[in-house]
Amino acid sequence: MKSLLIFSFFLLCFTSSTSGTPLDIDSQDADTELVKKYLDKYYSPDVDDGEILQFKNQDDVSMTEKLKEMQRFFGLQETGKADAETLAVMKKPRCGVPDLQPFILTEGNLKWPRNNITYRIVNYTPDLQKSEVDQAIQKAFSVWSKASTLTFKRLSSGVADIMISFKRGDHGDNSPFYGPNEILAHAFPPGDRDGGDIHFDEDELWTMKGRNLFLVAAHEIGHSLGLAHSNDQGALMYPTYSYIEPHLFQLPQDDINGIQTIYGKTDTPAKGPQTPNACDPHLSFDAVATLRGETIFFKGRYFWRKHPEFSVEFYFISHFWPQLSSGIQAAYENFYKDQMYFFKGNKYWVLNDFNLLPGYPQPIYRLGFPKYVKKIDAAFSDLQSGKTYFFVGDKFWRYDEIKQSMDIGYPQKIAQHFKGIGPKIDAAIYENGYIYFFKGAKVVQFDLNSSRVVPPTRRSNSFLNC
Repeated sequence: MKSLLIFSFFLLCFTSSTSGTPLDIDSQDADTELVKKYLDKYYSPDVDDGEILQFKNQDDVSMTEKLKEMQRFFGLQETGKADAETLAVMKKPRCGVPDLQPFILTEGNLKWPRNNITYRIVNYTPDLQKSEVDQAIQKAFSVWSKASTLTFKRLSSGVADIMISFKRGDHGDNSPFYGPNEILAHAFPPGDRDGGDIHFDEDELWTMKGRNLFLVAAHEIGHSLGLAHSNDQGALMYPTYSYIEPHLFQLPQDDINGIQTIYGKTDTPAKGPQTPNACDPHLSFDAVATLRGETIFFKGRYFWRKHPEFSVEFYFISHFWPQLSSGIQAAYENFYKDQMYFFKGNKYWVLNDFNLLPGYPQPIYRLGFPKYVKKIDAAFSDLQSGKTYFFVGDKFWRYDEIKQSMDIGYPQKIAQHFKGIGPKIDAAIYENGYIYFFKGAKVVQFDLNSSRVVPPTRRSNSFLNC
């Protein structure tokens, strides 16, 4: 009889991490016990007959190395100590399977022996109409069929390869659910009996928005096909849940590479979005803005958050602002109102205390832009003068934050007032009397008082400690 290790998908809610004094792993408080249990379970397990066993008799040296492994997996600084950021990650809800160990069957490999797979929806959640469930599941399977040689057929009765059902609490597979906002779903890898089956937690409120069934199903199907979790934060198979508008979803390249490694490539090469690497020498930004002493760097679906005293953190935009999702083109901080403005196309949003204000988006024309302006390339606000500069192509506008109106006589040429900068500005921020213009992979420092470029030009991602 085959023994199976179960895959689980947890909601990892966002909480802002803070730095603090590192905690040595041999200290005697509750956090030390948490560290030992966490590393024991997720970074040092033995696997026997499908069960994950506790590691025994670990010494401090081993614990230090395991801490570094855990920090490496989550992109944290590899201190080997239980610092505040590491503890914050350990205290979040997460997946119950190890992060670095392979998932093992006692017999065979984690793949189906054929490429035509069947599935059946055994029961339905009352949260959605049956047709909505059918559509979400079908769309989730199509994510994988488009990227591989696999085909999927739905059965209305009998036993299918992948049996899909909604369950709650302890439902007889030794992997109980614990209520909403913890384990969203889990799935078995390919195999006999329960192999490939998917269970969704019925205690969750399944919707087409917040707890989106399609997104969770697509993740779980990846497990049903033999994929483990990925440490690529942008991958569908990353252990955490992140919302994105389903109609905007594209299977990331990391997931495409994984499924094609198991089942082969398609005749037409499949390409998906890649998660940006902060230290890629060619990295450019869509928008950059300051906010309460932090600097926010936007790229696609993601942003980096840099605080002078903390390390750089990387997030999905949707973790904070599901309404925006991706593609922010310009942003700036309004120092007088303690607000942040986002621009996307010909619309803008206003943020207060990291919350989007109601009544947005609004058209940019309410700020005084002419109708022919379809998007903003970059923006920054000058704290001293109370003026905000908007860049579009080779021109710029100046807005008076106190009067709340565009200054007369604009637009004007960028080359006339910002000599040496040139057009095609991606982003801009104002800091300590200087303007930093981001142009592709380069950033140019400009002295607003002397109206000159301050050499040398450096890489844009130098702001991310690269």
